[in-house]
Amino acid sequence: MLAFEEQVVSDLVEDPNGGLVVLSSGFPLASLAAALLLQLHLHPPPGDATGGGCLLVLSAPDPLKARIRRRLQDRLQVHDVPPDLPAQQRASLYASGAALFLSPRALAADLLTSRLHPSHVRALLLLSAHRSSDTSSDAFIARLLRQRRLLPVYAFSDRPHAMVAGFSKAERAMKSLYIRRLHLWPRFHVLAAADLERAPPDVVDVRVPMTPAMRGIQAAVLAAMDACLKELRRTNKVDVEDLTVDKGLFKSFDEIVRRQLDPIWHTLGKKTKQLVADLRTLRKLLDYLVRPTCRYDAVTYLKYLDTLRVSEGVRSVWILADSSHKIFELAKRRVYQVVRADGMRVSTDNKGTPTKKMKLVHNSTGKGKENENEGSTADKHNTQKVIADVGIVLDEVLEEAPKWKVLRELLQEIAEEQMKGDRENAQDEDESGIVLVTCKDELTCFQLQECISKDPHKVMREEWEKYLLGKAELHGLQKKNKKKSEQPKGFGVLDGEVQMGPNESAGPVSISKLETNALLAAASELRNITKEADVKDGSNVSCTKRELVKGKAKGKSKKTTEKRRGSNRKNRNNEGNDNDQGTAVEAEGQLGKTDEHADIDASKVSTDDDFMLASTSGGACNYSSDFRGLANGKPLPPVQFHALDSDLHILDVWKPSIIIVYHPDITFVREIEVYKAENPSRKLKVYFLFYEDSTEVQKFESSIRRENEAFESLIRQKSLMMIPVDQDGRCIGPTLANEPDPLLCQNSITRKAGGKKAPEKEMQVIVDMREFMSSLPNVLHQKGIRIVPVTLEVGDYVLSPLICVERKSIADLFQSFASGRLYNQVEIMARYYKIPVLLIEFSQDKSFSFQSASEIGDDVSPTNIISKLSLLVLHFPRLRIVWSRSLHATAEIFVSLKTNQDEPDEKKAIRVGVPSEDGIVEDDVRAENYNTSAIEFLRRLPGVTDSNYRAIMDGCNSLAELALLPVEELAGLVGSQKGARTLKEFLDAKCPTML
Repeated sequence: MLAFEEQVVSDLVEDPNGGLVVLSSGFPLASLAAALLLQLHLHPPPGDATGGGCLLVLSAPDPLKARIRRRLQDRLQVHDVPPDLPAQQRASLYASGAALFLSPRALAADLLTSRLHPSHVRALLLLSAHRSSDTSSDAFIARLLRQRRLLPVYAFSDRPHAMVAGFSKAERAMKSLYIRRLHLWPRFHVLAAADLERAPPDVVDVRVPMTPAMRGIQAAVLAAMDACLKELRRTNKVDVEDLTVDKGLFKSFDEIVRRQLDPIWHTLGKKTKQLVADLRTLRKLLDYLVRPTCRYDAVTYLKYLDTLRVSEGVRSVWILADSSHKIFELAKRRVYQVVRADGMRVSTDNKGTPTKKMKLVHNSTGKGKENENEGSTADKHNTQKVIADVGIVLDEVLEEAPKWKVLRELLQEIAEEQMKGDRENAQDEDESGIVLVTCKDELTCFQLQECISKDPHKVMREEWEKYLLGKAELHGLQKKNKKKSEQPKGFGVLDGEVQMGPNESAGPVSISKLETNALLAAASELRNITKEADVKDGSNVSCTKRELVKGKAKGKSKKTTEKRRGSNRKNRNNEGNDNDQGTAVEAEGQLGKTDEHADIDASKVSTDDDFMLASTSGGACNYSSDFRGLANGKPLPPVQFHALDSDLHILDVWKPSIIIVYHPDITFVREIEVYKAENPSRKLKVYFLFYEDSTEVQKFESSIRRENEAFESLIRQKSLMMIPVDQDGRCIGPTLANEPDPLLCQNSITRKAGGKKAPEKEMQVIVDMREFMSSLPNVLHQKGIRIVPVTLEVGDYVLSPLICVERKSIADLFQSFASGRLYNQVEIMARYYKIPVLLIEFSQDKSFSFQSASEIGDDVSPTNIISKLSLLVLHFPRLRIVWSRSLHATAEIFVSLKTNQDEPDEKKAIRVGVPSEDGIVEDDVRAENYNTSAIEFLRRLPGVTDSNYRAIMDGCNSLAELALLPVEELAGLVGSQKGARTLKEFLDAKCPTML
């Protein structure tokens, strides 16, 4: 452990009440939690009489559990207690005195049922304190534990920006957890900075210039985002300080805007709601541009934009902005260009990079051909003919990500340095020589694997072919849905035919039609080439001997690939091989000067067939360490890929010598600093890859600045914080028992026998175990109501022997109506309880309405939620619907409903709906004891009403017996002569015959 980590643990142990620790993101939370657990196990705090009490750990994600368990291996018993573990096994684990990872739901039930006594607990650890509030499960458990004894509660959080969200978030979290001390450990803390800067790693900042198209897209997206923010400011619904482009780069921006707009969401217009959705879409466009997550290369980025154009259409505000056209145009230019030629042959682009051109030839057969850009006279004549007939040229650009090339150059340079170091002196035993490349997610790791193991141009070609085939398939589906016209209009033909007159120019035809025509023709030709190659491969393999099948098939597949690439691709490879001898990677000092590395073309790099890839668990991918040889003869070092989204700490496992941070992340940067501080003798070099003048740099710098501002805010709050003295455990929050009585009530008591107050009976509510996933049991407990957790077959809450409540949140209500589950639940409640109640609970920070007034139509729709509720009430007249604005309002409603009601019986509530050994259900008014179909038929007979159908059921055993009764006896059962005659005439009436 580092010195500042030991100081954190010692500060926590000093206070018997515990404390809240807010760490900088990326600091070793698992190491601190493990050290604290071991300290509490070996040296209990003074005054602790539990002896072998257990240590409870809550709110720990699975990766954090694994790291804590690994650090405590063979030193302290650690058990993971799943919520579905039987109660007897949980009780035995509580008595073992080990450290237990628990879910709040099971622990709250065990504390309420006294299966776990607070005196048998030594301490409580919470590892996600930023999620704690007065209604959270962590606060509920802390209150249950500290009701009877002073128990230390230790809370940790490594998200300082979440601790300043809202009003006095840190102070409210401390009050809910009964903690009095706040410990802040930012990166700029004196002790932490001294430990981390004692032996820092060698850092190389590599700034990669973006292509002109990427810069144009970034500027256009930022302009569109700024326009949306200006429109949102005009609504005067959101705090203007939060509406900045700098804050709009983070996911938390969506939460900030929605948190301010949720209470008035039903009053907002469609435009304001669409602006909020547009800001989320624009942030994703920026993220996918500079951080190609989920394989968002140039082709996939264009495909995503095509999807947005179709899905959002005219509803979106940003698509109607002036800069949106530039986004679509530049994204298309990164993949291909449609040029309307005027007779001159189109050469390479401005950078000198040759591009492949696909031209549509109108020949005698009517089929499209793919002509290469040759320099001969015959090709020039053919080009002019194409221009005269069709007038468009499809240029394949297939722009690669600039970071791909820089990554390959870095790997080659690292391999050369390692080989040079091996020749000069033997490699240290501590150095593994592994190069770790960190990406944002697992799919990006796989994409970088393909770019290194293959030619990057091949990777782009595969995506381009998928894009073309997807276009053709979509166009085919559209043609099936339309009526086929006898005369095609010369565009959108899959086989590449362009039916235009010999003297007709391409001018009057819109450029979008010509572009669609070119794309579909290219897709058709690609499909034909693939079919021809498959046929040739099949014929060649069938004629080959059995022992040579594998080798021949492998060779043919390579030839097929080359044929699909075209002769232009071959010429490009030949040129690249000629230039290989004159290219080399410069020394380490030139890493930042990426312009000097522009000599190395992306198409020169390809790997040998023996290059093998393997993947390890948790989103980390590694290469075999014995591969050699790129196309230019330069070896690569052993490379490991790691996905940051996997949340696995792998630095201590792989012990890399060099780290290439492909997607910079502040959390991983701190992990690197801690790893190097813990291993000062190990050599470590870190490369950071940034796009120059991009939002990637802006977002990384903003994350550092935002964390520092959060800690500065917490420091100011700590100096002004006022924690009440009753937080030492002697008083457990506001309850009905310690709230002051109203003045009127006190005056009325003085009239009765000298003011003696009669003892109040404790209220209790029977709660289903599944309801502990919500916060309502916690709020009910705050109100002084005794919670009885059981497993209920009918309802969620039993307030009295007559009242049963089914609680539904808004999302659950819609799902229950869609699945039909709510109808069955209400039917069962009406069967066993006299007053069934449907509680519809809204969120406190959202609007108290299903939909806004503008969304309510003039006509009654059966799919509307109000219509479904109306039908439910019509089917069950005894059902009562209760509307609650928040959790606290629900608790007040429960207290008022329990007025003048008997307390529910736990044993009876458990037996409701559960058949006995004889198959009889107690207190069932219909259920299995009756023929429900016959009852429904009886109630629909004329003369039978809700007031007399039960008397009729008691007077006769079946419908057949009812039909034979005389009118006099029926009058006694029905209650009137008129009703009896009506029923008898209906039963005796003859059925009409069909002639």
